[in-house]
Amino acid sequence: MEHIEQALKHHFGYDSFLAGQQQVIEQVMASRDSFVLMPTGGGKSLTYQLPALLMPGLAIIISPLIALMHDQVDRLRANGIAATFINSSLNPTERARREGAAINGKLKMLYVAPERLLNSNFLALLEAVQENVGLSLLAVDEAHCVSEWGHDFRPEYRQLGRLRDRFPQAPVLALTATATERVREDILTQLKLRDPYVHIASFNRPNLSYEVRPKNQGSYGELVQLLREQPGASTIIYCFSRKSVDDLSRTLEHDGIHALPYHAGMTSEQRSENQERFIRDDVPVLVATIAFGMGIGKPDVRAVIHYDMPRNLEGYYQESGRAGRDGLPARCILFFGYGDRVKIDYLIGQKEDEQEQFIAAQQLRQVIAYSESLACRRKVLLGYFGETLREENCSNCDNCLQPALLEDRTIDAQKFLSCVARTQERYGMRYIIDVLRGANTQKIRDNSHDRLSTYAIGGELSVEEWQHLGRSLLQQGLLSESADGYSVLKLNWLSREILRKQRDVQVPARTKTAQTRGDKGSDAIMLDREAQQLFQHLRGLRKRVADDMGVPPYVVFADATLRVMAQQRPQSREQFATIPGVGSNKLEAYFSIFTAEIRAYCELHNLSMEIAPQIREKKEHAPPPRAKASAPTRLLTLALYQQGLSIAEIARERNLQPSTIEVHLAELIDAGEDIDIEKLIPPGQFTVIADALQRIGSEVLGPVKSELGEEYSYGAIRLVRSAMQRRLP
Repeated sequence: MEHIEQALKHHFGYDSFLAGQQQVIEQVMASRDSFVLMPTGGGKSLTYQLPALLMPGLAIIISPLIALMHDQVDRLRANGIAATFINSSLNPTERARREGAAINGKLKMLYVAPERLLNSNFLALLEAVQENVGLSLLAVDEAHCVSEWGHDFRPEYRQLGRLRDRFPQAPVLALTATATERVREDILTQLKLRDPYVHIASFNRPNLSYEVRPKNQGSYGELVQLLREQPGASTIIYCFSRKSVDDLSRTLEHDGIHALPYHAGMTSEQRSENQERFIRDDVPVLVATIAFGMGIGKPDVRAVIHYDMPRNLEGYYQESGRAGRDGLPARCILFFGYGDRVKIDYLIGQKEDEQEQFIAAQQLRQVIAYSESLACRRKVLLGYFGETLREENCSNCDNCLQPALLEDRTIDAQKFLSCVARTQERYGMRYIIDVLRGANTQKIRDNSHDRLSTYAIGGELSVEEWQHLGRSLLQQGLLSESADGYSVLKLNWLSREILRKQRDVQVPARTKTAQTRGDKGSDAIMLDREAQQLFQHLRGLRKRVADDMGVPPYVVFADATLRVMAQQRPQSREQFATIPGVGSNKLEAYFSIFTAEIRAYCELHNLSMEIAPQIREKKEHAPPPRAKASAPTRLLTLALYQQGLSIAEIARERNLQPSTIEVHLAELIDAGEDIDIEKLIPPGQFTVIADALQRIGSEVLGPVKSELGEEYSYGAIRLVRSAMQRRLP
């Protein structure tokens, strides 16, 4: 059996595993059931994909969304791996073809939705697969959907335990990025896992910075400033309602920020188009309700901004976790306003089930406590999932980077707590504030609370100032709140110390300046200005290649891979193969194109190439820059073409791949150079390619390549497309 480290490099381009991956893979390959909880970006997918490649038979991956299936399959195919999906997007002929490939052993991985999986016809298909080639494993992705206590429960997941009875010999692997202890126990029970290997990774995402900002009239201006700080960076903005999404996306567009909306009120075609444009980097900002995100594997989202308050911490962790899946620094910003609480409280009140109301109210209080907390944001989030952060200061959240200024509010606290005591600890915060401010309400008069000594003693403070004080007392444990869902204020022993003048009260000032970023915990390479510019140039090349292939840019290479290329500037196959994320298939597919682009850029800007990483860290040891070439690389290709050389001859002369020369010539045609490609491409091939471009369309070359097959290269197709476009009037 192929050694797993060698398989990791060969198929996926990485030299080492992330924490916990290898242990899980070894257990799965030993045919043991497993439960894997890894945070987003922690590498869950690899724990079933690598065993599926190395074990005999077909792996079935249960996935809840079509978008998730497409994303995973695109990435696997880009690495030369035989994987596909079967879902409602396929016509009967194509579905039958893929089913036949599964039965005949031509696939290693098959993605399917739980609804289809439990269909009697599909179960019969699995029986045939088991008989012919065997089932290597059954992987249940997004396994938190199994549990009624999870934030995204799906009833059809509840029936997946039947697979254990139907296929007892296949190991079952349950995977999720977010699950409380109660949800974890439910998953193990419902899926009938037998003596499972349980791997629970840390929920900590060190590359993410967390920040809460007060929501006020100036928040929109702050939002625009945030987006302009990183122009073109992929950003998700979550809003509470469909109307908020539409209004905000229109306003951002009006202010020159390219943004698209996404919510359940749009048609499926509109949602699909906007999602696709965001994933393919055609538009940098997506404004969405929580209807967007699950199953979206875009790794280079640099910020997730909650412009409205989330309803629970588990959902917030999941949504904010869509930032920085590539391990590079990313921001998670929440705009916190009490107006949002009123809206959510109203919706909670519309729930008919009292238990559901209670749970929702409790979850909302947890969000408010997180937002108001003076403690490390990361510590609060991890604590929700039962994990303790050892460090007191994470150095990558607003509270750790810039602790709030404190002010003495002991006298006001004594007034507040005295009013709670004199109203017999039977009321919530808003009623206490009304009494303190001397409100003339029927309820206060009926209770005779207008006769209390604390009535109207706090009229000099606004409602918001009293609310800030009351919430600060709750956060610091100086005041308690009933757990019955009604938020009744209760005194505790610390409250009584304050009333007896035995304890002072310090609370944070209400204003807090904008936070600085720590960007702690990321292993991202710090690029100097020249490397950063080359990185952006390579992102442009990646986008063009991806558009031609009809896939998202990150399927070609992740940002982290391009950053290493921009730093090391490889030219040899050996050096290119050492770049993280370059496996055997991508080495063959992209070596010529990317090294040629790097070489052309470096020659044009007089930059050194083939820089070893240990040397690049110290500029004084960098090799002297090479002499600038007499002409950029495309002009050298043009000169050889004008001498009458063929593509193969030019490639040999320049020691490049023919596919690279084809790319050069296509770009020269686009730039207006007079090149007769019918002399370079066999007449029969030219005609076939031109016909396919006319029938299928030339905007995306992936479908054309699939139609023509391996005999026709992307470079040749691009050449013909450029020539055809040149001839248009």
